[in-house]
Amino acid sequence: MLAVSELPRLEGVDNFRDYGDYDAADGRRVHRGVLLRSAHHAQATDADLEALGGLDLAVVVDLRRKTERERSPSRRPARFRAALILNDEERPDSWLEHIHTSDLSPASFHDFLIGYYRQAVFDTCHFDIFGQYFRALAALERPILIHCAAGKDRTGILAALTHRLLGVAEGDLMTDYLATNAAARIEARAPLMGAYIRDLTGRTPSDEALRVTLGVHADYLHAAFQAITARMTLEDYFQNLLGVTSVLAEQIRGRLLTG
Repeated sequence: MLAVSELPRLEGVDNFRDYGDYDAADGRRVHRGVLLRSAHHAQATDADLEALGGLDLAVVVDLRRKTERERSPSRRPARFRAALILNDEERPDSWLEHIHTSDLSPASFHDFLIGYYRQAVFDTCHFDIFGQYFRALAALERPILIHCAAGKDRTGILAALTHRLLGVAEGDLMTDYLATNAAARIEARAPLMGAYIRDLTGRTPSDEALRVTLGVHADYLHAAFQAITARMTLEDYFQNLLGVTSVLAEQIRGRLLTG
Protein backbone atom coordinates (compact mmCIF):
# COMPACT_ATOMS: atom_id res chain seq x y z
CA MET A 1 0.00 0.00 0.00
CA LEU A 2 1.26 3.47 -0.90
CA ALA A 3 1.20 5.73 2.17
CA VAL A 4 2.09 9.35 2.87
CA SER A 5 5.49 9.52 4.58
CA GLU A 6 4.97 13.01 5.98
CA LEU A 7 1.85 15.17 5.93
CA PRO A 8 2.16 18.66 4.45
CA ARG A 9 1.07 21.76 6.35
CA LEU A 10 -2.11 23.18 4.81
CA GLU A 11 -2.98 26.87 4.99
CA GLY A 12 -6.68 26.95 4.14
CA VAL A 13 -7.80 23.45 5.17
CA ASP A 14 -8.49 23.22 8.89
CA ASN A 15 -8.00 20.25 11.22
CA PHE A 16 -5.93 18.22 8.75
CA ARG A 17 -4.25 15.19 10.29
CA ASP A 18 -3.57 11.45 10.19
CA TYR A 19 -5.94 9.23 12.16
CA GLY A 20 -3.80 6.14 11.73
CA ASP A 21 -0.54 5.14 13.43
CA TYR A 22 -2.15 3.61 16.55
CA ASP A 23 -1.69 0.17 18.12
CA ALA A 24 -4.50 -2.32 17.47
CA ALA A 25 -5.79 -4.93 19.91
CA ASP A 26 -4.13 -7.94 18.27
CA GLY A 27 -0.56 -6.63 18.41
CA ARG A 28 -0.65 -5.08 14.96
CA ARG A 29 -0.59 -1.34 14.24
CA VAL A 30 -2.68 0.92 12.02
CA HIS A 31 -0.71 2.08 8.99
CA ARG A 32 0.60 5.62 9.13
CA GLY A 33 -0.16 8.02 6.28
CA VAL A 34 -3.15 6.14 4.89
CA LEU A 35 -6.11 7.42 6.96
CA LEU A 36 -6.41 11.21 6.72
CA ARG A 37 -9.05 13.60 8.05
CA SER A 38 -9.80 17.32 7.77
CA ALA A 39 -12.39 20.08 7.54
CA HIS A 40 -13.78 21.17 4.16
CA HIS A 41 -11.56 22.21 1.25
CA ALA A 42 -13.50 25.22 -0.02
CA GLN A 43 -10.78 27.62 1.16
CA ALA A 44 -7.78 25.55 0.12
CA THR A 45 -5.02 27.76 -1.21
CA ASP A 46 -3.15 27.07 -4.45
CA ALA A 47 -0.27 25.79 -2.32
CA ASP A 48 -2.70 23.49 -0.49
CA LEU A 49 -3.95 22.12 -3.80
CA GLU A 50 -0.41 21.38 -4.87
CA ALA A 51 0.23 19.57 -1.58
CA LEU A 52 -3.05 17.64 -1.76
CA GLY A 53 -2.28 16.61 -5.32
CA GLY A 54 1.02 15.21 -4.11
CA LEU A 55 -0.80 12.88 -1.70
CA ASP A 56 -2.32 10.96 -4.65
CA LEU A 57 -5.49 10.20 -2.70
CA ALA A 58 -7.45 7.11 -3.68
CA VAL A 59 -10.74 8.25 -2.12
CA VAL A 60 -12.22 11.44 -0.67
CA VAL A 61 -15.29 11.06 1.55
CA ASP A 62 -17.27 14.31 1.81
CA LEU A 63 -19.71 13.90 4.69
CA ARG A 64 -21.46 17.22 4.12
CA ARG A 65 -25.03 17.65 2.93
CA LYS A 66 -25.59 18.53 -0.72
CA THR A 67 -26.56 22.09 0.27
CA GLU A 68 -23.32 22.46 2.25
CA ARG A 69 -21.28 21.30 -0.71
CA GLU A 70 -23.07 23.75 -3.00
CA ARG A 71 -22.59 26.62 -0.54
CA SER A 72 -18.88 25.88 -0.07
CA PRO A 73 -17.68 23.86 -3.08
CA SER A 74 -14.43 21.97 -2.64
CA ARG A 75 -11.34 23.06 -4.52
CA ARG A 76 -9.54 20.15 -6.17
CA PRO A 77 -5.92 19.69 -7.29
CA ALA A 78 -5.14 19.66 -10.99
CA ARG A 79 -3.98 16.04 -10.67
CA PHE A 80 -7.05 14.98 -8.70
CA ARG A 81 -8.01 11.38 -9.51
CA ALA A 82 -9.60 10.24 -6.26
CA ALA A 83 -12.99 8.55 -6.17
CA LEU A 84 -15.59 10.70 -4.39
CA ILE A 85 -17.98 9.26 -1.83
CA LEU A 86 -21.00 11.54 -1.30
CA ASN A 87 -24.65 11.39 -0.31
CA ASP A 88 -27.33 13.65 -1.81
CA GLU A 89 -30.17 12.75 0.56
CA GLU A 90 -31.59 16.05 1.78
CA ARG A 91 -32.57 16.58 5.39
CA PRO A 92 -32.95 19.60 7.68
CA ASP A 93 -29.81 21.31 8.93
CA SER A 94 -30.28 20.96 12.69
CA TRP A 95 -27.20 23.09 13.37
CA LEU A 96 -28.67 26.11 11.59
CA GLU A 97 -31.99 25.52 13.31
CA HIS A 98 -30.23 25.49 16.66
CA ILE A 99 -28.33 28.74 16.27
CA HIS A 100 -31.51 30.51 15.11
CA THR A 101 -33.68 29.28 17.98
CA SER A 102 -31.38 28.75 20.98
CA ASP A 103 -30.02 31.22 23.54
CA LEU A 104 -26.48 30.53 22.19
CA SER A 105 -25.26 29.67 25.68
CA PRO A 106 -22.43 27.16 26.27
CA ALA A 107 -24.95 24.74 27.77
CA SER A 108 -27.22 25.00 24.74
CA PHE A 109 -24.36 24.11 22.37
CA HIS A 110 -23.23 21.23 24.59
CA ASP A 111 -26.77 19.81 24.82
CA PHE A 112 -27.31 20.24 21.09
CA LEU A 113 -24.14 18.29 20.29
CA ILE A 114 -25.03 15.49 22.70
CA GLY A 115 -28.35 15.12 20.90
CA TYR A 116 -26.74 15.44 17.48
CA TYR A 117 -24.28 12.60 18.13
CA ARG A 118 -27.07 10.35 19.37
CA GLN A 119 -29.06 10.78 16.17
CA ALA A 120 -26.14 11.03 13.72
CA VAL A 121 -25.20 7.38 14.11
CA PHE A 122 -28.73 6.43 13.01
CA ASP A 123 -29.07 8.94 10.16
CA THR A 124 -29.91 6.94 7.03
CA CYS A 125 -27.62 9.05 4.86
CA HIS A 126 -24.77 8.09 7.18
CA PHE A 127 -25.62 4.40 6.81
CA ASP A 128 -25.05 4.87 3.09
CA ILE A 129 -21.93 6.99 3.15
CA PHE A 130 -20.31 5.14 6.08
CA GLY A 131 -20.99 1.84 4.35
CA GLN A 132 -19.43 3.08 1.10
CA TYR A 133 -16.40 4.25 3.07
CA PHE A 134 -15.84 0.90 4.78
CA ARG A 135 -16.17 -0.95 1.49
CA ALA A 136 -13.57 1.40 0.03
CA LEU A 137 -11.21 0.62 2.92
CA ALA A 138 -11.29 -3.07 2.07
CA ALA A 139 -9.77 -2.39 -1.34
CA LEU A 140 -7.61 0.62 -0.44
CA GLU A 141 -4.30 0.98 -2.29
CA ARG A 142 -3.54 4.66 -1.62
CA PRO A 143 -4.54 7.14 1.13
CA ILE A 144 -8.16 8.02 1.89
CA LEU A 145 -9.33 11.38 3.26
CA ILE A 146 -12.57 11.95 5.16
CA HIS A 147 -13.99 15.38 5.93
CA CYS A 148 -17.16 17.26 6.76
CA ALA A 149 -17.50 21.02 7.33
CA ALA A 150 -15.35 21.48 10.44
CA GLY A 151 -13.78 18.02 10.47
CA LYS A 152 -14.84 17.35 14.04
CA ASP A 153 -18.30 15.80 14.47
CA ARG A 154 -19.32 13.68 11.47
CA THR A 155 -15.65 13.12 10.71
CA GLY A 156 -14.96 12.36 14.37
CA ILE A 157 -17.71 9.74 14.50
CA LEU A 158 -16.48 8.00 11.34
CA ALA A 159 -12.86 8.02 12.50
CA ALA A 160 -13.91 6.59 15.88
CA LEU A 161 -15.96 3.83 14.22
CA THR A 162 -12.90 2.98 12.14
CA HIS A 163 -10.77 2.78 15.27
CA ARG A 164 -13.31 0.50 16.96
CA LEU A 165 -13.34 -1.82 13.95
CA LEU A 166 -9.54 -1.96 13.94
CA GLY A 167 -9.27 -2.59 17.67
CA VAL A 168 -7.63 0.71 18.61
CA ALA A 169 -7.63 1.21 22.38
CA GLU A 170 -10.27 3.51 23.84
CA GLY A 171 -7.61 5.92 25.13
CA ASP A 172 -5.98 6.29 21.73
CA LEU A 173 -9.36 6.58 20.02
CA MET A 174 -10.30 9.44 22.36
CA THR A 175 -6.89 11.11 22.06
CA ASP A 176 -7.35 11.25 18.30
CA TYR A 177 -10.89 12.59 18.63
CA LEU A 178 -9.94 15.29 21.15
CA ALA A 179 -7.02 16.52 19.02
CA THR A 180 -9.61 18.80 17.42
CA ASN A 181 -9.40 20.89 20.61
CA ALA A 182 -5.93 22.25 19.83
CA ALA A 183 -5.89 25.69 21.44
CA ALA A 184 -4.32 27.41 18.44
CA ARG A 185 -7.01 26.06 16.15
CA ILE A 186 -9.88 27.21 18.35
CA GLU A 187 -8.30 30.63 18.92
CA ALA A 188 -7.93 31.11 15.16
CA ARG A 189 -11.45 29.92 14.34
CA ALA A 190 -13.38 31.67 17.14
CA PRO A 191 -13.59 35.17 15.55
CA LEU A 192 -14.76 33.66 12.26
CA MET A 193 -17.42 31.53 13.93
CA GLY A 194 -18.55 34.46 16.07
CA ALA A 195 -18.95 36.66 12.99
CA TYR A 196 -20.79 33.88 11.14
CA ILE A 197 -23.33 33.42 13.94
CA ARG A 198 -23.73 37.18 14.36
CA ASP A 199 -24.44 37.61 10.65
CA LEU A 200 -27.11 34.88 10.76
CA THR A 201 -28.81 35.79 14.02
CA GLY A 202 -27.81 39.35 14.98
CA ARG A 203 -26.49 37.92 18.25
CA THR A 204 -22.94 37.18 19.34
CA PRO A 205 -22.15 34.09 21.47
CA SER A 206 -19.80 34.39 24.42
CA ASP A 207 -16.18 33.28 24.09
CA GLU A 208 -16.99 30.21 26.18
CA ALA A 209 -19.90 29.31 23.91
CA LEU A 210 -17.67 29.63 20.86
CA ARG A 211 -15.12 27.31 22.44
CA VAL A 212 -17.85 24.74 23.02
CA THR A 213 -19.17 24.90 19.48
CA LEU A 214 -15.71 24.79 17.89
CA GLY A 215 -14.42 21.96 20.04
CA VAL A 216 -15.40 18.43 20.94
CA HIS A 217 -16.00 16.71 24.26
CA ALA A 218 -15.65 13.08 25.28
CA ASP A 219 -19.33 13.16 26.29
CA TYR A 220 -20.34 13.58 22.65
CA LEU A 221 -18.58 10.47 21.41
CA HIS A 222 -19.74 8.50 24.44
CA ALA A 223 -23.31 9.56 23.61
CA ALA A 224 -22.95 8.23 20.07
CA PHE A 225 -21.71 4.81 21.16
CA GLN A 226 -24.23 4.61 24.01
CA ALA A 227 -27.01 5.31 21.51
CA ILE A 228 -25.81 2.37 19.43
CA THR A 229 -25.37 -0.10 22.28
CA ALA A 230 -28.75 0.83 23.76
CA ARG A 231 -30.31 -0.71 20.63
CA MET A 232 -27.85 -3.38 19.49
CA THR A 233 -24.30 -4.60 19.74
CA LEU A 234 -21.63 -2.67 17.89
CA GLU A 235 -21.05 -5.76 15.73
CA ASP A 236 -24.73 -5.75 14.73
CA TYR A 237 -24.51 -2.03 13.97
CA PHE A 238 -21.58 -2.61 11.63
CA GLN A 239 -23.11 -5.64 9.94
CA ASN A 240 -26.82 -4.83 9.77
CA LEU A 241 -26.78 -1.06 9.27
CA LEU A 242 -23.45 -0.36 7.56
CA GLY A 243 -23.06 -3.64 5.69
CA VAL A 244 -19.69 -4.44 7.27
CA THR A 245 -19.78 -8.21 7.53
CA SER A 246 -17.19 -10.17 9.47
CA VAL A 247 -15.51 -11.04 6.17
CA LEU A 248 -15.37 -7.39 5.11
CA ALA A 249 -14.07 -6.37 8.54
CA GLU A 250 -11.20 -8.84 8.22
CA GLN A 251 -10.42 -7.54 4.75
CA ILE A 252 -10.25 -4.00 6.14
CA ARG A 253 -7.95 -5.09 8.97
CA GLY A 254 -5.75 -6.86 6.45
CA ARG A 255 -5.42 -3.65 4.45
CA LEU A 256 -4.91 -1.21 7.31
CA LEU A 257 -3.00 -3.13 9.97
CA THR A 258 0.68 -4.00 9.86
CA GLY A 259 3.10 -5.90 12.03
